[in-house]
Amino acid sequence: MSIRRRRECPSCNRRFTTYERVEDVALMIVKKDGRREPFDPVKLRQKLRVALTKRPVGEADIDALIARVEAGLLALGTAEAPSTTIGEAVLRELKDLDEVAYIRFASVYRQFTDLDDLMQAVQSMRAGGSAEPEPPLP
Repeated sequence: MSIRRRRECPSCNRRFTTYERVEDVALMIVKKDGRREPFDPVKLRQKLRVALTKRPVGEADIDALIARVEAGLLALGTAEAPSTTIGEAVLRELKDLDEVAYIRFASVYRQFTDLDDLMQAVQSMRAGGSAEPEPPLP
């Protein structure tokens, strides 16, 4: 996919051809530890399949979810995005798609440490909040 253009040099009047191509900029993901790696939809698909194991969600729904997350990242207009941005976007999408998969994904993403964190996430989801467990009281 390119555009071919015929041009003429203003100083020597010589004609030449140029080709213009769209340059895809690879979106880099900044991990929590500072490492950078290219965004990989295949890796995201694998993680989603784990969360959606034995759930009534088809491949078309997974493809659409990944496309929406990727489009949202590209819409940021930056070459880099923190991994937390991807995680939050996936959680928003999963919440509407499948609540069980949402809790599964959130339990790994949010690193629930015990059953109380999980219960708090379920209660928060039912109330319309996020799966972010509240910090323990001192």
